[in-house]
Amino acid sequence: MGLAILLGSISLQAQHKVSEELQQVFMKKDSILFDEGFNRCNLKLLETQLTEDLEFYHDLGGPSDKQGFLDSMAQNICGNPNQDYQRKLIPESVELFPLYNNGVLYGMIQHGKHEFFAKGKTETKFKKTGSALFSSLWILKDGDWLLKRAYSYHHGPN
Repeated sequence: MGLAILLGSISLQAQHKVSEELQQVFMKKDSILFDEGFNRCNLKLLETQLTEDLEFYHDLGGPSDKQGFLDSMAQNICGNPNQDYQRKLIPESVELFPLYNNGVLYGMIQHGKHEFFAKGKTETKFKKTGSALFSSLWILKDGDWLLKRAYSYHHGPN
């Protein structure tokens, strides 16, 4: 009985292995969302990465749909004339969990930790303002990965 559980556990772990190619795809997706969208305020590119029915859940800012999410980015992150913001991924924190339907890959759950920084327009250095965890549900649609659900939580000073 114990051996069967162990073998089943090994089998399940093997099913969750993500190829190097898929890992690179999701690091690039993360870069588009945050380096381009959050750090550089390229909201047009950011919008192309989202499903029409996006749901975003933030433990401090509440839930929003696609338009609410984009409006919030435009007003709060990109619209502050006195402040610049930056988000940095902690790469070693990223975990990927593939989702299959009858053996066909259709989605991916991405989980990780990131840190946030800010500086005034006249300052030269960013200062860390906090960190948070995130979990994202990506859906494969017409050969492209789109963000469908996003959770940003456990915001704190570290």
